[in-house]
Amino acid sequence: MEPVRSFCKDSLAVRIYADRTAMGAAAARDGAALLRRLLAQQDTVRAVFAAAPSQNEFLEALCAAPDIDWKRVTAFHMDEYVGLDAAAPQGFGNFLRARVFDRLPFGQVCYLNGNAPDIEAECSRYAGLLAQAPIDIVFMGIGETGHIAFNDPPVAEFDDPAAVKVVALDEVCRNQQVHDGCFADIGQVPTHALTLTVPTLAGAKHHLCIVPAPTKAKAVRDTLEGPVSTACPASILRTCPGAVLYLERESAQLLTEV
Repeated sequence: MEPVRSFCKDSLAVRIYADRTAMGAAAARDGAALLRRLLAQQDTVRAVFAAAPSQNEFLEALCAAPDIDWKRVTAFHMDEYVGLDAAAPQGFGNFLRARVFDRLPFGQVCYLNGNAPDIEAECSRYAGLLAQAPIDIVFMGIGETGHIAFNDPPVAEFDDPAAVKVVALDEVCRNQQVHDGCFADIGQVPTHALTLTVPTLAGAKHHLCIVPAPTKAKAVRDTLEGPVSTACPASILRTCPGAVLYLERESAQLLTEV
C-alpha cells in the first residue's frame, strides 16, 4: 500500500499507487486514521462525501476500517441531481446510502433533496446545516472537466458567495456520467444539479481526493501542472494546506513528473 511515487505541488501532497485497489486502500487507511485522530480531539466530526464510481474502492475499504466511532460523525454529500426520480440508484444520496451511509452507524446523515418543491430554499436549508459548525473532512474526487462536485469550469467561482447552488451541467460533465456507467446515454442524464460550491469545499480543514482511471488523466495534469484557475476547478486544492491527492498509474499517466 506504499505509493510508487510521492511529491508535492504547492500545498497539495500527491501520492501515486500501482492500481486502483492500492490507491483506495491507502486513502481509506489515511482517512480512517484522520477520523480517529479528530475524534480523539473533539466531540464530533463533520465529513462531506463524493458519490461516484471513482470512490468505490475507497468507500469499501473505509467501511471495513476498525475503531471509528461513527456515531459521532455527521455526514453530508456534495451534490445531487435536480429532478431525478427519488428512488433512482444514480441519485448521489442513494449511491452513498448503499455504499456507506446505511452500512455504518453515523450519528447523522444530511441529504440534499433534488426534488424539493423550492430548489432555492433547499440550497438555503442545506447551507444552514453546513454552517452550523466547520467541515472537518472532504472525501472527494475530480471530474473529467477538472470539476469538483458539480463546479464545472463554466460555473465554478473561487469566491462564490453561495455555499450551495443550482448549476447547469455541461456536456462533458454529463457524458462522464455515461462513461462511468451510471446512465445508458446522455439523454438520461439530468441537465441540472445542486452542488456545494468551491469555497464550501475548499474551506474544509482536511481534503482527501481520490482519482483513478485514464479518463481523469488530463484533469489530473491540469490540476497539477496548469494554473490555479477556474479553468480547472480542482486546481484550488493546491492552495489547501494538508490536502492529499491519491492517484494510480493510469490517472497519473500524463504527468510530466512521473
